[in-house]
Amino acid sequence: MTVISSHKDPEALTLTFVAEFEAPVESVWQMWADPRQLERWWGPPTWPATFTQHELTPGAESRYYMSGPEGEKAPGWWRVKTVDAPDGLTYEDGFSLDDGTPNPDMPVTQVRVSLEPAGDGVTRMTIVTSYESLDQLEQLIAMGMEEGMRQALGQIDALLAAA
Repeated sequence: MTVISSHKDPEALTLTFVAEFEAPVESVWQMWADPRQLERWWGPPTWPATFTQHELTPGAESRYYMSGPEGEKAPGWWRVKTVDAPDGLTYEDGFSLDDGTPNPDMPVTQVRVSLEPAGDGVTRMTIVTSYESLDQLEQLIAMGMEEGMRQALGQIDALLAAA
């Protein structure tokens, strides 16, 4: 099942992903809440993530880095805004400098994640990413964010099946 759609809306400055999983909402929520499960899918297969800090409470921050196929490291951060477990969360997502501080030269993405039952034991996950400008949206798409997110979400089915 996995990703059923992605939609770029240049007027609303959003990129939206919708995915469905054959699992209850609570199981899909754990893919976000448990850092060990999160790092098994956050990032495309060739750029896996390692979370060094992760807490889903308002005001908390998560720190991670993605490892590239040639040993590159791309650090990032989240700042959690709201949590409505197991139905969703909102957070800011940004790039970090090597010392872990936010990279001021890169966009900060506003992210809203919603999880809802879609019938017959299926959970629909909707992820809406919002940007301050069309330039920011286009910059991240040019970096491969849309395809990378599709690949990342595509890893969740196998994790849920193994749980």
